[in-house]
Amino acid sequence: MNYDVIIIGAGPGGIYSAYELVMNNPELRVAVFETGHVLEKRKCPIDGVNIKNCINCPTCAIMNGFGGAGAFSDGKYNITNDFGGTLHEYIGRDKAIELMKYVDEINCRFGGGQTRMYSTAGSSFKKKCMQNKLTLLDASVRHLGTDINYIVLGNLYKELEDRVTFYFDTTVERIERIDDGYKVYTAVQAYTASYCIISVGRSGSKWMETVCEDLAIPTQSNRVDIGVRVEIPSVIFDHITDELYESKIVYRTEKFEDSVRTFCMNPHGIVVNENTNGIVTVNGHSFEDESRKTENTNFALLVSKHFSEPFKDSNGYGESITRLSNMLGGGVIVQRFGDLERGRRTNEKRLAKCTVIPTLAATPGDLSLVLPKRILDGIIEMIYALDRIAPGVANDDTLLYGVEVKFYNMEVRLNRNLETRHKGLFVIGDGSGVTHSLSHASASGVYVARHILNELSAVM
Repeated sequence: MNYDVIIIGAGPGGIYSAYELVMNNPELRVAVFETGHVLEKRKCPIDGVNIKNCINCPTCAIMNGFGGAGAFSDGKYNITNDFGGTLHEYIGRDKAIELMKYVDEINCRFGGGQTRMYSTAGSSFKKKCMQNKLTLLDASVRHLGTDINYIVLGNLYKELEDRVTFYFDTTVERIERIDDGYKVYTAVQAYTASYCIISVGRSGSKWMETVCEDLAIPTQSNRVDIGVRVEIPSVIFDHITDELYESKIVYRTEKFEDSVRTFCMNPHGIVVNENTNGIVTVNGHSFEDESRKTENTNFALLVSKHFSEPFKDSNGYGESITRLSNMLGGGVIVQRFGDLERGRRTNEKRLAKCTVIPTLAATPGDLSLVLPKRILDGIIEMIYALDRIAPGVANDDTLLYGVEVKFYNMEVRLNRNLETRHKGLFVIGDGSGVTHSLSHASASGVYVARHILNELSAVM
């Protein structure tokens, strides 16, 4: 049970670390430990008919397993340093873009080659945003779609399964530093390796905290993003999504000067549940397959909150708001924008008359009983700002699902190699608090793998 490299987590960071290692040095003994299932066994029991809400499976098939939480995401790979994390602050802006493009080439080679690359470069929409006190962030976006993303991941697994030892449904309980590397402990066995790469994603945030405490690795608090998912008829946003697909738009509120941003836009997509550490939040998916497209478009509106003294637990703050939503709604709450503005809850009768047909079976309710006033005021301001560039966003029947929360791991103190204070122990992907996207997480995996390969070649 001795390996050269142990990778904890089979999300994008872990997958691309393993890929880069074994494709460049086939003799390396690489093991990947994943608390979730192999890709083909990742099935959420919610079918919308017999099971409509989250039943709190012991291991969430949406959040865990081969491909990580990104496996069933919209499959958007944003090639940019403007958002998605701060990887460029560690490895340089040019290197970060180079590695994201490298990841895109691999994704295309493994099944994503027929998908479209969108870009904000030269878009007239940027000027229109500026004229309405909105900022459009720059990016190139490869949209795989949830369906093609699944195919790419499946092909990557086929490439790796005979080269890498995978331990699925296996949780690493703790990590111990030993003289010549690291020992990782599961419930039944211990394994050793010269190098250890931690890539546990956002769902592993609490576990990551215990590792940092045990190994005295310095950390600092990170932000949490809190908001709602908006669902509108797709025709309202088609003039934007047809050109840009993923438009990252930022607005500074007049009342509090808080930043509100769009996130994870899903043209002709669906709204879905997510289970993170036992709490149910909302997200969105969309597909490349025309037969799976809907008449709606959904996107998140998020407000970032970062706490320092005396309260530092940003994720705990987000969790408390989510638990309140779950308590009041039994899961996700949905509300018509018109009802929110009138200060009344949405009920079954009002929802049944809604011209926007919801794609998620959520509980009609009142988000003003859940979200803090400052956050809710910012979201309402942003909706009216978006209405100026896409008339119809602020219609009464626009649906708001809550809550959507993006938890970010505490930021682990790392050097320029994404290495902790312990030599040979690396933290990558969203679990590091450094990356917040599929493309940045994947690029961080490639970067660390190349560093390890260089070290190994130097001692041979």
